[in-house]
Amino acid sequence: MDPKPCRHGKQRERPAYNRLIEPSVDILILCTGNICRSPMAEALLRERLRERGIEASVSSAGLSFDDRPATDDAVDAASAYGLNLRDHRSRILGPELVEQADLVLAMERLHAREAIVLADGALSKTFTLKELVRRARAAGHRDAEESLAEWLTRVSAGRKAMDLMGESRDDDVADPYLSSAKVYAACIDELDGLVRELVNLAWPQSTENEGAA
Repeated sequence: MDPKPCRHGKQRERPAYNRLIEPSVDILILCTGNICRSPMAEALLRERLRERGIEASVSSAGLSFDDRPATDDAVDAASAYGLNLRDHRSRILGPELVEQADLVLAMERLHAREAIVLADGALSKTFTLKELVRRARAAGHRDAEESLAEWLTRVSAGRKAMDLMGESRDDDVADPYLSSAKVYAACIDELDGLVRELVNLAWPQSTENEGAA
């Protein structure tokens, strides 16, 4: 049977995945202290996935602090997006967190390297947030029958652990810690844009399904 044309007469090259059969996904977000960037990104991603109807467990961890609240500026920046970080408490990254995650999103290459060292085989599911979005733009959104792991494999074609060495403005989200409220606001704005794009690429809406609803 020939594929059905879309409303504009063009065929879709990659139909969006069917969220009705999507299994629950476990996502871990990393930064240095787990008191600024990663809790903001965690709250943003959880909300965007909820809006998309995705069943997901989204959590965060860091390299430095245990049981600390998010900074006041992070709480305020998140509040401007309707998100509540007041109950957040930091935790230190451990191998079990990496092992159980389906996707690990780091704020910097440094954090991704730490995750990869902690768990065998973690490279294939560990990216900086900016890196994954950049690669996904080039690779295209998930196919209708493509699992998250399969999509990540396609997105990371030709990728090596050495690609995460050093620092890169292309891959790292700048740390707002000890900066002004304006810097925090700019950080969460950047994170929200990246998270929205990631959700659209990894969990794209199916126009066919939406139109039939």
